[in-house]
Amino acid sequence: MPPTASGKIVKQLIQDSLGDLTRSERQLANILLQDYPMAGLQSITKLATAAGVSTPTVIRMARKLGFDGFPMLQKALRDEVAAQIKKPISKHEDWQAAGADGHLLTRFAEAITANIRHTLERLDRAQFDTAAGLLADPDRRVYVAGGRITRSNADYLFNHLQIIRPNVNQIGNSVNVWPQYLLDMDEHAILVLFDIRRYERNMFRLASLARDRGCKIVLFTDQWGSPISKVAHHVFHAMVEAPSSWDSTVALMLILEALIAEVQQTGWEQSRHRIDELEAMFSTTRLFRTPD
Repeated sequence: MPPTASGKIVKQLIQDSLGDLTRSERQLANILLQDYPMAGLQSITKLATAAGVSTPTVIRMARKLGFDGFPMLQKALRDEVAAQIKKPISKHEDWQAAGADGHLLTRFAEAITANIRHTLERLDRAQFDTAAGLLADPDRRVYVAGGRITRSNADYLFNHLQIIRPNVNQIGNSVNVWPQYLLDMDEHAILVLFDIRRYERNMFRLASLARDRGCKIVLFTDQWGSPISKVAHHVFHAMVEAPSSWDSTVALMLILEALIAEVQQTGWEQSRHRIDELEAMFSTTRLFRTPD
């Protein structure tokens, strides 16, 4: 369900309003974003002290964000935390409790359409272009990994990038083999990770180790943001709520497929040559059916 009346989480409301905040309110916003959402869950006095502002400033900013006061802002943050750790069975019960009017296909389509709309509203186009440029650079090695649910998304990206450009690696699921990939990660490498709620500790560990070696981290995550966001250089958030026990990755796949298209377009001459060679191999091996 939408975390606020606008369908946005508190972090997004803060980011949207940064240009309208006073200097002291921006100080407060920076503290909230640096340790999100935990900074906003402490007492109003402690938060004001940490930000070096007055308690009236905290109340005023909460109202600017659309809340009746600081307690309502905290309630929204607590709801977000509860939503992040929600188990599949709890998700199913919540959607059932919300009502089941109409066919499931219709309700699912409506939820996914809203996810896509909110995701695109929040997408940073400049960051998208930067990430595409990094992934299109043939001199950079690319590593891709996904979690228990997002492994298929990682596999999709790997399959397409491998066609478009050289030096693309899919990291195995076993933690035991990760050091072998980390050996070759440096400032010229890119690690693309997929991690949505119930975030996986091992994925954060991999990201941290890669970051320590100078590797650029590109993260695909949900609207709340995986802990990997703290060490990632580029983060893409996608709305994932759906009338199901499981989260939907359709909005995430929209960003992913657009990114693949942009990477191919950026390195078109290289990718065209590779695709031509690949098609010749398919013809030689008769892997696919051809018209009679």
